[in-house]
Amino acid sequence: MGILNGNPQDEPLHYGEVFSAWNYVMAANGAIGKYQMLINHVGDDDLKQLLQETIEQSQAEVKQVETVLRDNGVGLPPETPEPPKADLNSIPTGARFQDPAVSAATAAEVAAGLVTCSTIIGQSIREDIAMMFGQFHTDKAALGAKYLKLNKEKGWLIPPPLHLSKVSEEVQRV
Repeated sequence: MGILNGNPQDEPLHYGEVFSAWNYVMAANGAIGKYQMLINHVGDDDLKQLLQETIEQSQAEVKQVETVLRDNGVGLPPETPEPPKADLNSIPTGARFQDPAVSAATAAEVAAGLVTCSTIIGQSIREDIAMMFGQFHTDKAALGAKYLKLNKEKGWLIPPPLHLSKVSEEVQRV
């Protein structure tokens, strides 16, 4: 029986898994702090609630990955301190992030998180690590769908040029 047989949690992490998990925690901690700061800028209650959900989901993911790192004797990256609460009306108009920009940027980061999770799944040889990031991927996909729906409902979505499947008769004659 080799070192990679049996209970995955008894198997060693390889260097790629360690680096990716450590980097994931580092990036997620930074994102959590940024989202906490952005809540101060947001006036839309639906967006504020979705940002809070994003923070809570990220915090839960960080806890899971930190447990794996600790259990494997890996030091943890620093946490980002929680920014102070601010009153939306005290932020000058020119310095405030607008709700559509906050929503678009956060949705893009959630989409980038899907790629990160997929990369970690693909490099993992421990099934438990691959499954954990598979669950994060599924959760991020659901969160991304919520951002898409919110952006559509609020009229914040700016679509790229749309490809029409049928060309008008006038254009066909020319």
